[in-house]
Amino acid sequence: MQVGLFPGCRLDSLKIEGAWRADGKGLSIWDTFSHTPLRIGNDDTGDVACDSYHKIAEDVVALQNLGVSHYRFSISWTRILPDGTTKYINEAGLNYYVRLIDALLAANIQPQVTIYHWDLPQALQDVGGWENETIVQRFKEYADVLFQRLGDKVKFWITLNEPFVVAQQGYGSGTFAPGISSRPGTAPYIVGHNLIKAHAEAWHLYNDVYRASQGGVISITINSDWAEPRDPSNQEDVEAARRYVQFMGGWFSNPIFKNGDYPEVMKTRIRDRSLAAGLNESRLPEFTESEKRRINGTYDFFGFNHYTTVLAYSFNYAIWLSSFDADRGVASITDRSWPDSGSFWLKMTPFGFRRILNWLKEEYNNPPIYVTENGVSQREESDLNDTARIYYLRSYLNEALKAVQDKVDLRGYTVWTLMDNFEWATGFAERFGLHFVNYTDTSLPRIPKASAKFYASIVRCNGFPDPAAGPHPCLQQEGAEPTISPMSQEDVQFLGLTLGTTEAQTALYVLFALLLLGVCGVAFLSYKYCKRSKQKETQPGEQELNRISSF
Repeated sequence: MQVGLFPGCRLDSLKIEGAWRADGKGLSIWDTFSHTPLRIGNDDTGDVACDSYHKIAEDVVALQNLGVSHYRFSISWTRILPDGTTKYINEAGLNYYVRLIDALLAANIQPQVTIYHWDLPQALQDVGGWENETIVQRFKEYADVLFQRLGDKVKFWITLNEPFVVAQQGYGSGTFAPGISSRPGTAPYIVGHNLIKAHAEAWHLYNDVYRASQGGVISITINSDWAEPRDPSNQEDVEAARRYVQFMGGWFSNPIFKNGDYPEVMKTRIRDRSLAAGLNESRLPEFTESEKRRINGTYDFFGFNHYTTVLAYSFNYAIWLSSFDADRGVASITDRSWPDSGSFWLKMTPFGFRRILNWLKEEYNNPPIYVTENGVSQREESDLNDTARIYYLRSYLNEALKAVQDKVDLRGYTVWTLMDNFEWATGFAERFGLHFVNYTDTSLPRIPKASAKFYASIVRCNGFPDPAAGPHPCLQQEGAEPTISPMSQEDVQFLGLTLGTTEAQTALYVLFALLLLGVCGVAFLSYKYCKRSKQKETQPGEQELNRISSF
């Protein structure tokens, strides 16, 4: 089956660029967060990451080898505006993105630019961050700089990436930067409110000032899982599954793509729980009528990120508990038969992809959809034959093509991700890349996995050729799938033997264990010898004492 999708790859500035203080870059909340002990797995940081700041040529070659038509990346706010404001524009930071965009265009790869992917300037967080409504104007000013300086070459803009994660994980659970968890029943909703207004202002700015001369498109990327009822015959579970999707995807989609306001189920449940807890008004802020009109319709397409599906069921939280999860009133599990990934939250559930794409079609009047992220992680990948990722991509893409047959207006698909990188709170443990990055090698080579070859064939064939028609020319490419380990294997001399690095490491561990065992054995024998010698010395004294006592 074939379809005219717009194939691409996706990466984010903080996760790949490195150069965290180079050329005048300011501090972001993720710089602060990742340098706080115990916040990131293994205490990893994005200080160097994949060093893409210094490796534009290597990254473009990797993209060319995939044959993609576009590359989605984000811009670091603090690389352009170190303190988050337009008081000082960092030309060195801007120049990096100009060079990257020029290199992409020279390779016939269209840039898709995300204005904000979670790395808020720390200076703005210090005055409240996304909880402070002045952030709306700051974001608009930042977007204005990008439109002015890059808009002649960038024709595809995304204002915000996954605002749900910013609001809920950044200011609710606190598992992501800035790590705030003290106000889980209010802060996420205030943050979400300001994110939506900031998006709308940036969209109107582009639409009113730049669209006519630059001719681009602009919208937002929203993420959501799909939810199935745990028990389809239980109406409470059916309603819980609907709430799960509305609270996650509808929270930000409804105001922008439907009517300028939050989903009714959100407004009703949060208001009812707020009043029941003794408050005078809902913890969910309200848009004014003029704000609703300004927000509604601020899109040119629906940017959508999707990874997995859950089984949802109703769960009643205590009324005094104030949080997003309590307001939603849903708990979720997964089916044991669903294949695992390298991320605890990500099960391979391709069927949900088609279902949620159809849900978007029905819920929002079939907008043009670009899937801006979709992929799977693995941990401790020991070789380049990432068959699980190939299974994931093949099955999810097939479901996307079925959605096209369902008349979903799907325009493009972007895989997450080009190469392994800094995966937020898990550091470098989870690998999503089509290319392996060897972090033990200072040159940080991008080594294609088997999934890179597979994805390149999808791009060349524009889908899946019909097997009944015989071998398709697009599949006739030289080169076999990788079968070697991604870690370089150099021979080393060890005790007169020539061993590979892995074998030598194992032998060293064994030798150390034997040495430790020997030391413990000697210590034990020495202890026993000393104890026995002491006993012999005390025996004559005891015999003399016995003779005296007999008189």
